[in-house]
Amino acid sequence: MIQINEVNLQTNWQKELANVVTSADELLKLVGLESHFSEQDLAAKRLFPLRVPRPFIAKMRYGDAQDPLLLQVLPQHQEFLAKAGFNKDPLDEQQAALPGLLHKYRSRVLLMLKTGCAVNCRYCFRRHFPYQDNQLNKRSLQAVFDYLNAHPEINEVILSGGDPLMAKDDMLAWLLEQLSDIPHLTRLRIHTRLPVVIPARVTDTLCEILSHSRLKPVLVNHINHANEIDVHFSAAMKKLRRAGVMLLNQAVLLKGINDTLDAQQALSEALFSADVLPYYLHVLDKVEGASHFDVTEQTAIALMHDLLETLPGFLVPKLVREIGGEPSKTPIDLGLSPA
Repeated sequence: MIQINEVNLQTNWQKELANVVTSADELLKLVGLESHFSEQDLAAKRLFPLRVPRPFIAKMRYGDAQDPLLLQVLPQHQEFLAKAGFNKDPLDEQQAALPGLLHKYRSRVLLMLKTGCAVNCRYCFRRHFPYQDNQLNKRSLQAVFDYLNAHPEINEVILSGGDPLMAKDDMLAWLLEQLSDIPHLTRLRIHTRLPVVIPARVTDTLCEILSHSRLKPVLVNHINHANEIDVHFSAAMKKLRRAGVMLLNQAVLLKGINDTLDAQQALSEALFSADVLPYYLHVLDKVEGASHFDVTEQTAIALMHDLLETLPGFLVPKLVREIGGEPSKTPIDLGLSPA
């Protein structure tokens, strides 16, 4: 097992995590919009707490009430709207195989390693998830290891949450050591937003842990707009690539944020410049409180047609939706004739 230097545990990323903005008033002051949003908007904070790291705020355009990064995290009055088809558990996830473990797909399991995130996105499909019933520690993880050992059809563990990179490096090193001892596991996938909201989270120690693991590591970022990608994020991705980590991205199609050809083209190009390949573009999961972000399927399909005409195929993400109970993501038919 890699030895972790205890002195390095209090890293810059942990300081940034301790210093996140949780006040809507402070967030608006930092971006020069103190009087732009109403009390009715900001009251939506009680539906889902506001939480934004300062490195992410630094990427927002000062004085722009329509900034695409700001709109992803700022409470708004539309969250109070009740709309048919939107509910608290859109993916039927709240019945886990074990606390913290979802076995939705035959060969893969999703492990909710940490129940918190560095940033709270207002469209989050788990904004109502009972995280308090799914918290894990080293003792409770033993049941997860037993489950994995008993299911040889599983070859991949997906670390999710919350955000799995909220775990400290020593915890991740221990976890990977335990997973590596399960012979039929071959891949480890990490779904995370931390490298883009706090790039300092990609420490040298994290890269060393991943590079020394028997399991093939894949890191799936969650980035919705090209403005989220800066030199600090790009530097973090280069470190991970040198460590042998495959880098992908999944985005959510969000009304007023990235639902145009220009926005999607810029995102794919910016990702590729940072050594990340587009993977999935999700239509919105219909979670209660996020209906104002919804984009129609017809609009999404038309956008994909435009992207296919504009970008090389390897820069076009797959348009998908997730349906509770289905054995995989569901591709959305673009109506293209066979070549």
